[in-house]
Amino acid sequence: MLAKDILIDGYGRIREEVHAAVTGLGPDALNTPPAPGANSVAWLVWHLARVQDDHVADAFGLDQVWLARGFEKRFALGLPRHDTGYGHTPEQVAAVRVGSGDLLTGYYDAVHEQTLDALRALAAKDLERVVDERWDPPVSLGVRLVSVLSDDLQHAGQAAYVRGLLQRTES
Repeated sequence: MLAKDILIDGYGRIREEVHAAVTGLGPDALNTPPAPGANSVAWLVWHLARVQDDHVADAFGLDQVWLARGFEKRFALGLPRHDTGYGHTPEQVAAVRVGSGDLLTGYYDAVHEQTLDALRALAAKDLERVVDERWDPPVSLGVRLVSVLSDDLQHAGQAAYVRGLLQRTES
């Protein structure tokens, strides 16, 4: 199995977990945090999609799906154009609200497709290319892709956990 095939499989698992966390939830459940100041399912999924979109686009020299396909306007969050949610205050987290799960999964799916297209074109030597020199050691493409994969799976798991908490309080 090639490294790119492992990455493609891993990113496919993010998509599965995103859909499992979001599907069937209405706007109230998507936008309700489990406790004051906590992250909602909507924020968690929006954030993981934004991070993947931002980091993959940067690493491969692509346009962000968020901007290029009009998701910034569809979400209409009133946040800076390139905001990914990193370092958000509880007030900024609460401002990330969606009217439907379809908007979240639609955005994530578009990011996922762009990511898969980039991964399919990878050669093994590409994974060694330095994509961020601000770190010591500098970050290679392979390290960046694994980092995004790890971060996104953690956030997808958190979204699933929040979903479970909310559903438990409903019953």
